[in-house]
Amino acid sequence: MVTLIPDGVFLQDGQHIIPATAAQAKENANVFDATKAYKETMAYRILMAHQTGDGDQSLQIKFDALTSHDITYVGIIQTAIASGLDHFPVPYVLTNCHNSLAAVGGTINEDDHVFGLSAVKRFGGIYVPPHLAVIHQYMREMAAGCGKMILGSDSHTRYGALGTMAIGEGGPELVKQLLGRTYDIQRPKVIAIYLEGKPRHGIGPQDVALAIEKAVFKNGFVKNTVMEFVGPGIQHLSMDFRNGIDVMTTETTCLSTIWCTDAVTKEFLTVHGRGSDFTPLTPGEVAYYDGLVKVELDKVESMIAMPFHPSNVYTIKELNEGGQDLLREIEAKAVEQLDNKELRLLLPEKYAHGKLHVDQGIIVGCSGGLYENVMAAANIVRGKGVGHDRFAFSVYPSSQPIYLELMRNGALADLMEAGAIVRTAFCGPCFGAGDTPNNGGLSARHATRNFPNREGSKPGNGQISSVALMDARSIAATAIYEGALTPATEVDYEDEIPAYHFNSKPYDHKVYAGFGEANKEANIIYGPSIKAWPTIQPLTEHILLKVAAYIDDPVTTTDELIPSGETSSFRSDPYALSEFALSRKVPEYVGRAKAVRAWEKSRQDNELASDLQDAYILLNDTLQLGQTVETLANTTAVASLVYANKPGDGSAREQAASCQRVLGGGANIALEYATKRYRSNVINWGMLPFVTSEEDAKKLAVGDYVYVANVRTILLSEQDDFKAYVVNEGKKEEINLHLGYLSEEEKEIIAKGCLINYYADAK
Repeated sequence: MVTLIPDGVFLQDGQHIIPATAAQAKENANVFDATKAYKETMAYRILMAHQTGDGDQSLQIKFDALTSHDITYVGIIQTAIASGLDHFPVPYVLTNCHNSLAAVGGTINEDDHVFGLSAVKRFGGIYVPPHLAVIHQYMREMAAGCGKMILGSDSHTRYGALGTMAIGEGGPELVKQLLGRTYDIQRPKVIAIYLEGKPRHGIGPQDVALAIEKAVFKNGFVKNTVMEFVGPGIQHLSMDFRNGIDVMTTETTCLSTIWCTDAVTKEFLTVHGRGSDFTPLTPGEVAYYDGLVKVELDKVESMIAMPFHPSNVYTIKELNEGGQDLLREIEAKAVEQLDNKELRLLLPEKYAHGKLHVDQGIIVGCSGGLYENVMAAANIVRGKGVGHDRFAFSVYPSSQPIYLELMRNGALADLMEAGAIVRTAFCGPCFGAGDTPNNGGLSARHATRNFPNREGSKPGNGQISSVALMDARSIAATAIYEGALTPATEVDYEDEIPAYHFNSKPYDHKVYAGFGEANKEANIIYGPSIKAWPTIQPLTEHILLKVAAYIDDPVTTTDELIPSGETSSFRSDPYALSEFALSRKVPEYVGRAKAVRAWEKSRQDNELASDLQDAYILLNDTLQLGQTVETLANTTAVASLVYANKPGDGSAREQAASCQRVLGGGANIALEYATKRYRSNVINWGMLPFVTSEEDAKKLAVGDYVYVANVRTILLSEQDDFKAYVVNEGKKEEINLHLGYLSEEEKEIIAKGCLINYYADAK
């Protein structure tokens, strides 16, 4: 089904795979020159077309467009204003698809929407009102085009199937673009995703995406690379099918994607009134890739990702055949990720008559709510019912134009008559807001993630439900059997999908399209919950860090660093939101971090707290520094520290880092960072993204001090070796820390204290 070739490969004529080792033995081996052929990938050509710096190694990228939703755009615009924003230099699309339900936290959500509209009027942007479209569907329909690059503050910013290299990053990276700066990155590796064959009846894009995810996530095969989709199998996939696979590549931890484009791509763009945005994209005659993933589409089966990760993948058939024994095993592994090990997902209890039974079926968002997915579901449930018991079935078309077409062709009637609830465009179920299952419930969703709490549960309060990811087709097949898990490959239904007719009127009559029309006289409207960022001090010469959280899970998601769901209503108030930092993983963290923050405030005010004086004395005595408390206070700031083995998988939300900074965080230490975007957030908020060895990590514990001497000088030098000491009562151990590659700008950002300070000093 999926085969990995880890070493370099050449692709000839876009079809023939030639391993690098075999290429050297060919008669015309000079044709297979990796030093030249790496420039023949589509990814290389697009990156270089957007490169504003010199050479092809250290890239300084400027994007063609930007996009954010209403969990992130307030903080981004606030940061940009504080840094000197004058106008939006490229199209910047603000959608309102995450906090569309203005029902939590008083007027907070709608106040932010008002802020967003006022901001696009002031700076010249594009505003998509609530319920009109989810962020990525709008960008597919109205912005993506061949050869473009788009940057978004949502991690699922992926439009590679439309020939656009799109990247999801934390908000500060968008701020840089808004201020005319660049996205700086070392040229990424490119991995070929070679598709061959044709999907069978009942197989949808989520099945293919989960098959790839299972093969590449745990081994980091495509981490921080560009996944370049090639091969003869592409011609057998519709545009919606391609988009459905593409958006899920975020879960592999790749940086971006790009696909070969063809007549199918051109038709999609033409139907949406943008045929001029089409350009054929293919690799050169001989292109070199750093690795290859071969996907046999005809062998892909109906798949399911069980709690709590999209890589925890099984075929539906093996899950049902595995019975209660397999479900017990899955539950045990899932509960290991929870802090409350006494909780039960009740998976074995949901097994009856040879099948697992789910409580919900949800088709939603940028991955599930696509036209063809919903049409296929309608074809499956037509003339049938979803039963009168607990099972609930909800469908969220991903845009109003799609909703309108489904209404006109009768698909919505088929769904509603079967007992489905059809809702408007909303991302809520993807991050834990909307269609929350009951305690102990299991929801099958064609959505993007199934991390803990993504379905809205609160394990810390003894409330737990869980999500399994499936394709819309198998969800609909399961629905007509009233929740009994059923692969769509075993259901007889009409595969034919009516042609799609795009109607732009919902956008024409409601979207505020003001790019290039900045009005400096327009007032920005602030609701009472929209607060400015706190003042952040520059990095001192030395730093004393206190470990406030130690997480030894294999991977820590951004949802665990700052929970999604109801906490997002406080996203525009840095202080209020920070109260939730690590609340579902290390509930004691906020209190510990605040205590250290108070120490640092006393240092800045020259009124040292007694506990801080004691810490300095302990440091001085243990390390025999020979300095007075006053000298240490003048040169050595104190900050909290989070240790995690591999933090940052998941969302691009900058709050995963900014909340730590607001609470007085000064650094992270990790074995490695799960994604570039989280590490970038840490950097842009002025924290040190240290890495260390497993041996040295074991020397750390909550409550320990980590003293790093000359941290500022070393940071700004060409060195990357930080000798640090772990100190506590009766404890003194040396550890080695590193930062890895940092651009000169990134070094300055950390030294200045944060991105806002960096730009303020540049004025």
